[in-house]
Amino acid sequence: MSDYLRLNRAQWDERAPAHAASPDYGVARFVDDPEFLSDVVRFDRPRLGDVRGLRTVHLQCHIGTDTLSLHRLGADVTGLDFSPASLAQARALAGRAGADIDYVESDVYGALDALEPGSFDLVYTGVGALCWLPDIRRWAAVVSGLLRPGGRLFIREGHPMLWTIDETRGDGVLAVQFAYFEQPDPLVWDDATTYVATDVAFTHNVTHSWNHGLGEIVTALLGEGMELTMLQEHDSVPWDPLPGFMLGDEQGEYRLAERGDRLPLTYTLQARKRSN
Repeated sequence: MSDYLRLNRAQWDERAPAHAASPDYGVARFVDDPEFLSDVVRFDRPRLGDVRGLRTVHLQCHIGTDTLSLHRLGADVTGLDFSPASLAQARALAGRAGADIDYVESDVYGALDALEPGSFDLVYTGVGALCWLPDIRRWAAVVSGLLRPGGRLFIREGHPMLWTIDETRGDGVLAVQFAYFEQPDPLVWDDATTYVATDVAFTHNVTHSWNHGLGEIVTALLGEGMELTMLQEHDSVPWDPLPGFMLGDEQGEYRLAERGDRLPLTYTLQARKRSN
């Protein structure tokens, strides 16, 4: 296993139980309310459209809250993730919620070996996934390979401009510090925190990540026989990535407190696999 997979999987394995226990993921609400949906899926529900009966794979599904939400909207969904600890939490949540969801352990680049190629109507990816992949072209090839002709990709992600911002300066300036375009070498982080409320002290804190420019993502998909059907940029994001600069709303979205029009924070992209 390459170093980035080993390091990143150790980080996610350690954090998965803490994420499932944190009120920020709302696991108890999923169990108590059979109609409850994750904030991420609820935000994009108008764009997602009718998914009833669609054979769906959720890549990088983590603890399965978005996966369960897609199931509740009627999708025949399979979750895929490289972290066995995350999948254990996802399976436990599905069991407690009475949801029939298959979960498969694999990294994204191995998905075509772990799943049936060309058999899915919908490939779904949620927020905070692509940054863990070193090569966006390989990702696009996997997405296209999983889809049947006419099937579609749906993704909401952190905007690559957001990933360039250094949130640690402490001087009130939003400064572009990190690469916008994909680089061969990863950004190496050593961070003992996580993005949800928890008192857990973590020990696996080194991760490797990559940015991918929006044009690089679109071009990679076009090169794999996909056609772009939607690209919307948003001024909000479903967590607080820039502490001290943002305000949250009742829907769990955060926006810049001042001059929110100066920085895109997320985007929603849809693409369809050509039939010929």
